[in-house]
Amino acid sequence: MLINRPSDIVPSEITPQDFYARRREFIKAVGGLALATALPQSALAGDPLRVTVKSPYSTSETPTPLKNVIAYNNFYEFGTDKEDPARNAHTLKTRPWTVSIEGLVKRPKTLAIDDILRLAPLEERIYRMRCVEGWSMVIPWVGFPLATLLKQVEPLGNAKYVELTSAADPATMPGIRRDVLDWPYTEGLRLDEAMHPLTLMAVGLYGEVLPNQNGAPLRLVVPWKYGFKGAKSLVRIRLVEQEPKTAWVRAAPREYGFYSNVNPEVDHPRWSQGSERRIGEFLKRKTMMFNGYGDQVGQLYAGMDLKKFY
Repeated sequence: MLINRPSDIVPSEITPQDFYARRREFIKAVGGLALATALPQSALAGDPLRVTVKSPYSTSETPTPLKNVIAYNNFYEFGTDKEDPARNAHTLKTRPWTVSIEGLVKRPKTLAIDDILRLAPLEERIYRMRCVEGWSMVIPWVGFPLATLLKQVEPLGNAKYVELTSAADPATMPGIRRDVLDWPYTEGLRLDEAMHPLTLMAVGLYGEVLPNQNGAPLRLVVPWKYGFKGAKSLVRIRLVEQEPKTAWVRAAPREYGFYSNVNPEVDHPRWSQGSERRIGEFLKRKTMMFNGYGDQVGQLYAGMDLKKFY
């Protein structure tokens, strides 16, 4: 299957959202062949999610076309090229799936993904997302606050951080067979960051179940941080006292700090972070502090040197 890079995609080639919403009707009409070769199979197999809450946190910006969102991803467990996850993630089996919540908590739990889906009403949140590599998207995620999950286990007073661990199965994740990172992929947040209402556990996008290449069945979304902070295909959430050693901090500490806040004043050692290119657009735009969410999260970092704690 040929998948164009976003830089090669012109607006006339982008699948409109209303067309995508009617795709099952279209598949019946034409036998499914044309559309099945245009979109990754995991997207076609998605089930609609019942969104019951209208979120006050969504941006009013136009979402990035679905075609780009599901075809251009960083998910090293399925390959390092942007198109690799869409090609390879069909091997991931998301049922049965459990997530353990453990560590410095009063009531540790191991929950099946379907039980997690019943914990809270699902809502759609249209978030700006900024990649450390300089590109950005606007994505309509479906999910619920991470705080909802953490409250289930009652964090203890000495819990200061949340460590999140992704699946690492070489049988279904071909990228695990390469020593690109120290597997499994781990990420972390300070507890107050994790409990912030913007921090989302995503189970879907564009109103349907999360495609495998986007981190099914459960992934982290923190819109004021660079995208690599969003650990995918989560299997463990652990409350700890010390700052976790995250995958990218272990791999390249000079390039990827623990906080990973979008900050145009702190360049990556190999490129500027002062501008970004929105996928589907030609011209670059100025990068916003905290990805434009400063009014909501700036108080979390009051008094901190954000060039030192990058």
